[in-house]
Amino acid sequence: MLFRSNLTIYINDPQNIALTTIGGWKYFSGGNRGVVVYRKGQSEFMAYERTCPYKPEEPSSMVEVDTSNNIFLIDRSCNSQFLLSDGSNISGAALIPLRSFVTIFDGTMLRVTN
Repeated sequence: MLFRSNLTIYINDPQNIALTTIGGWKYFSGGNRGVVVYRKGQSEFMAYERTCPYKPEEPSSMVEVDTSNNIFLIDRSCNSQFLLSDGSNISGAALIPLRSFVTIFDGTMLRVTN
């Protein structure tokens, strides 16, 4: 069972330079164990819960961006891998994708919510 939480994050701060280019990503607090936001296109963003869907109740069940290639998220405790572009699982113990959040971008501000 996945943990559920209400979430709304507003991102319009110049400190978020990592999100200004396509392929950029950044961690934010919120959700159960945090949220990762990824810029997929000029005006398209993706946001995922960092809690791995495999044994989400375990404290170590958390994904992080694999910085060796920046296209995967990995949970090192169960070796599950997910695509950063859509959250789908591609290997490991997890059988379902990461929980995704709704992203709304108005050209200036990004809103991440469920």
